[in-house]
Amino acid sequence: MTDAAALPGQPRGTVLSGPATARAVNVLAPNASAMTLDGTNTWIVSEPDSELAVVIDPGPLDDVHLRNVLDTAEKAGKRVALTLLTHGHPDHAEGASRFAELSGTAVRALDPALRLGDEGLAAGDVISLGGLELRVVSTPGHTADSLCFHLPADRAVLTGDTVLGRGTTVVAHPDGRLGDYLDSLRRLRSLTVDDGVHTVLPGHGPVLDDAQGAVEFYLAHRAHRLAQVETAVEDGLRSPQEVVARVYADVDRSLWPAAELSVRAQMDYLREHGLI
Repeated sequence: MTDAAALPGQPRGTVLSGPATARAVNVLAPNASAMTLDGTNTWIVSEPDSELAVVIDPGPLDDVHLRNVLDTAEKAGKRVALTLLTHGHPDHAEGASRFAELSGTAVRALDPALRLGDEGLAAGDVISLGGLELRVVSTPGHTADSLCFHLPADRAVLTGDTVLGRGTTVVAHPDGRLGDYLDSLRRLRSLTVDDGVHTVLPGHGPVLDDAQGAVEFYLAHRAHRLAQVETAVEDGLRSPQEVVARVYADVDRSLWPAAELSVRAQMDYLREHGLI
């Protein structure tokens, strides 16, 4: 058995619902798949002595899950007062409207189409609720509307799909762009170096206790894949499907459609920089 501490980011192991830090509690959605790993992590975040809580990424449109999120908060003596979205993919956001109905909250997101209420989200925003402070970090790349939330009091960052607890993230071409994604990873690395962030609370997979190690691994992985794609094109492979078959030959074929999205993003990046 591999020691989790030896894996990138030092994952905690089994993904469970329950407290992850002093201020963050996970409620795991029952939507496990090859793409969602163990399921979507819905995060309830609040100050320990506050009656108010924020929910990040209600998850899929599943009434049992959405009510479980509310029940979990209520059993802890919390009232959900705000809903936030890291991005608009259905496994994170499809249940947001129904959750807003159940909880009576507004939904704040970068994409205006996902908002319920007058306020959106933008880079640099600070969300304050019941003594809780969350700082909005712009992290496009997986999607154009991807955000992360810095939780300074726990030295943690909630990353949605920008950094996962296991494996790596798809750059979802054409909405996602590799150049943006690399910039976002560097922004997260700065949080680990300059702001002391050490814990990643991801949208899927286990909590990571070595945020800097995880981000460094992601940057190295992207550089490696990019070099592989560049070599494949130089060797005469022209279609994304051909490149996937070579570069992702060791990956389960059920994941090749997702890999193709990343390959398309990588080929676009290489063209933009005059490398192919």
